Amino acid sequence: MKRATPLSRRIGLLLMLLVLLAGMAYVALRSGPLAPTRVTVVQAASGSFAPSLFGIGTVEARRSVLIGPTAAGRVVRVLVDVGDRVKAGQLLAEMDPVDLDQRLAAQQAALARAGSTASAVQAQLRDTTARREMTRLATQRTIELGRQNFISTGAVEAKLQEQTSADAALSAAESNLAAARQDLQRLGAERDALQQQRDRLRLLAPADGLVISRDAEAGTTLVAGQPVLRLIDPSSLWIRTRLDQGRSAGLAVGLPAQIVMRANPGRALPGRLVRIEAVSDSITEERVAQVAFDALPPGVSVGELAEVTLQLAQTSPAIVLPNASLQRQGDRLGVWRLVDGSPSFVPVRIGQASLDGQVQVLEGLRSGDAVVVHSERALNAAMRVKVVPALAANTP
Repeated sequence: MKRATPLSRRIGLLLMLLVLLAGMAYVALRSGPLAPTRVTVVQAASGSFAPSLFGIGTVEARRSVLIGPTAAGRVVRVLVDVGDRVKAGQLLAEMDPVDLDQRLAAQQAALARAGSTASAVQAQLRDTTARREMTRLATQRTIELGRQNFISTGAVEAKLQEQTSADAALSAAESNLAAARQDLQRLGAERDALQQQRDRLRLLAPADGLVISRDAEAGTTLVAGQPVLRLIDPSSLWIRTRLDQGRSAGLAVGLPAQIVMRANPGRALPGRLVRIEAVSDSITEERVAQVAFDALPPGVSVGELAEVTLQLAQTSPAIVLPNASLQRQGDRLGVWRLVDGSPSFVPVRIGQASLDGQVQVLEGLRSGDAVVVHSERALNAAMRVKVVPALAANTP
């Protein structure tokens, strides 16, 4: 067997070295730091979608009432408890009247006495009226006899004086009757005022409702306005929902809603946006809206959390891209577009966004442009890129 010459060994080693260097270069260019950055690409296309707006809310009552005394006092009894349904006018609780019953009895007695006085004055008026009429007739006869010189002038003047006195007595009687009636009216008004005070100690339900809180018990002393009970109208339940201000464009009363209660996450309930509050939360950057149920579900409780999805109006046709394709370079928002296989940053102006990650591009792109969605690393215009179906770890 012939031994290899030194020249052939050198040539063999050189060839092996070249193969090794070529392999290392191939590996470096395909998977090392010099390899092109792998990206996924989507073709820009025109389309439209119905964006949705998601928010978290709590169940509240549109109509709620605090039941309590209008003056300080002590609770005598409370007749209802939490969870009870009450009817309008139903007695719910009663306050201690203290001396109101005795004052009402005294006022009633004074009113009866004033009525008796008025009746007596009215009888005196009738008597005075009859006397005055008799005096008037007698005076007319006396005047006639005086004209015929059957009686003296002094007698006629005396009769005229009696007539004047009778007229004055009648006026006095009429004034006494008016005063007695005014006194009777005053006492009646005072009696009615006391009766109203007494009635206000009986706490009645102003409307049909549900008791949700019992804040005082018998024997508790309350100040004016302090509640004994809290009532709500169960049919007026709605959801106070907080929504992102940045995505609230198009928010309008009447939008349909899907409501998922925390107690029943597997069921979506239909609803509708019925009010948009005029004041937003500047700290959390949220808008507040009220969403009502189309049909009130059984078992819903005040304060329960709910997830609300509002369906906004269909957008006008525009370029639609995945939200993940948007990038920010400094103060500019844009996308990386592939031009002849190289990335180029293009500023864009966006519009509405959907909950499934789609966003409108109003300016900056044309239909058919290749836009980078995901990349292995942050891109720049000098990078080489390779389009792949996905950025899975085993993608070649």
